[in-house]
Amino acid sequence: MEFESHRGELVAYCYRMTGSVHDAEDLVQETLLRAWKARDRYDPARAAVRTWLYRIAANVCLTALEGRGRRPLPSGLGAPSGDPGAPLTPALDVPWLHPFPDARFDVAARADLRLAWVAAVQVLPVRQRAVLVLRDVLQFTAAEVGEQLGTTVAAVNSALQRARAALADMGDAGEVGEPDDPEVRAVIDRYMRAFEAADVPALVRLLADDAVLEMPPVPLWYRGSRDYGRFLERVFRMRGSGWGMRELTANGQPALAAYAPGPGGGHRLHTLQVFTVTEGRIARNVVFADPRVFEAFELPGEIFLNEFGRER
Repeated sequence: MEFESHRGELVAYCYRMTGSVHDAEDLVQETLLRAWKARDRYDPARAAVRTWLYRIAANVCLTALEGRGRRPLPSGLGAPSGDPGAPLTPALDVPWLHPFPDARFDVAARADLRLAWVAAVQVLPVRQRAVLVLRDVLQFTAAEVGEQLGTTVAAVNSALQRARAALADMGDAGEVGEPDDPEVRAVIDRYMRAFEAADVPALVRLLADDAVLEMPPVPLWYRGSRDYGRFLERVFRMRGSGWGMRELTANGQPALAAYAPGPGGGHRLHTLQVFTVTEGRIARNVVFADPRVFEAFELPGEIFLNEFGRER
């Protein structure tokens, strides 16, 4: 019986449930181990292998998440800061939401992997979260989800209705541009060039008026292009110009790995920035500085640039 081809989508499912790639990979490993041990008891007349694997994964996640708090972003914990010079003190006791490294996993649809959606889903009770993902994202029937979660179709439908209502109350970020959209690529390319040159006015021109900047594990966050720009001025005063950037994607969104200039001509990994682009402007930038995030994206800690400012 072949399980490995399902690993990517199972990791995406467990990530939607937990908000952590590291946790998701551990839970999928546990899922596949349980499936292997129970392979002799699998009945193909009752369910397809994929449906059966999701039954195991759903219960592994429910057990793992019992009693755990949600993984938030800073904007989900309080009001925005108006002080771009505030201390950047990490809140290491908070289990922050992590981004999803697209390049490492074969996942067909990524619309429901975007950071804002996963952050919103984290607020739901765990069983509602499971029902929402299994029904609305993975398109299992109510009967299949009832079998997977050991409950009735009526209970599944009720949980789905409550989950959808809760998400509707949280609002929506609007139409999010895809990373391969030419307009989105142009915006990110201009942002990258301006960031490399520490050109704050050029960066601000690319922002929506109410753009959000947040930086887990620092609990501070800012709303509005003015405060966003003032904070970047602080960053460039501290780190200078001549940055190196590497393009990638995360959560089905455009992303940049930012490398700050260091001694000896090298550039040290500084942050991973994940962008939400709407209507041709940057509406949100979630900036991650957690080494565990860098590890999940398999980013080199240092790069070297040639005389044209490009990575060698």
